[in-house]
Amino acid sequence: MNTPPADSLVPELARLLEAGSLIPYLGPDMLSLCHPVTVPALPLQLADFMTSRVSVPHKIRKRLTQAAQFIENFKHRKSVVQLMNEAFATTPEPSDLHRALATCGTGLWVDTWYDDTLATALAQTRPAGDWVQVQGLSQSEHFGRWTGGYSAQGDALADGDAQPPAPAKPLLYKPLGGHAPAGNYLVSDSDYVEVLTEIDIQTPIPAAVQAWRTGRSFLFLGCRFDDQLTRSFARQIMKRSSDQHWAVLPNEPTRMEARFLQEQGITRIPLSLADFAAPLVGALRPALAA
Repeated sequence: MNTPPADSLVPELARLLEAGSLIPYLGPDMLSLCHPVTVPALPLQLADFMTSRVSVPHKIRKRLTQAAQFIENFKHRKSVVQLMNEAFATTPEPSDLHRALATCGTGLWVDTWYDDTLATALAQTRPAGDWVQVQGLSQSEHFGRWTGGYSAQGDALADGDAQPPAPAKPLLYKPLGGHAPAGNYLVSDSDYVEVLTEIDIQTPIPAAVQAWRTGRSFLFLGCRFDDQLTRSFARQIMKRSSDQHWAVLPNEPTRMEARFLQEQGITRIPLSLADFAAPLVGALRPALAA
């Protein structure tokens, strides 16, 4: 797809964000905007962290989901959770883009990494009690429950409050789980197998997410689509949304990424995240000051 010039595209994306027509979809590389980065910012870095503390076979040391599965099988699920809690125990200071996205008019943020950075930005910039969080749950720990809901203060919500048929409050959706407030993580092979078995029929995706995405567009930030897992989650979370989306992807896409972008109607913005973030934050600043 042809990409409009950034100087005309960024103001339009800012307008759509403020209008609630554009849903931010964040990946691990959003952490590249934070200084210093105090948590693993890529799947490979997280795999390295886990395997530096627990010995796993050499051939899977760089494969996050397989390494986590080995630890779960030969240690215990609690060992996986303990390692994940340790890896994400600190919270990087939210970047300007995190804060700008937290204050814009959208009713839904999708955050596909385990850190607490965006949740911290929401807590810093929005009134207390203004938003809720829904996280994916591992079936090995919460059999039969796909998601857990939490208030802005971290209190567990009843299922009806966590998964209303329509979004009653702005919603932070973390499909892979997250560090705070309860250490919920989808990270091992078995975690993903359970979710992917059901995700085609949308069972693991909260009703409020399904309601809010309808007819809306997505803006992918800090994401890559160079593996099947990231493509599968994005495809199912986008289902029944608009046919127009955007993704900031500085590197030339792989063959499978390019196919995915074309199939899903995603326009590639060939800028670095830092180069894109500065003008977008500037375009959102009038709204932030209002």
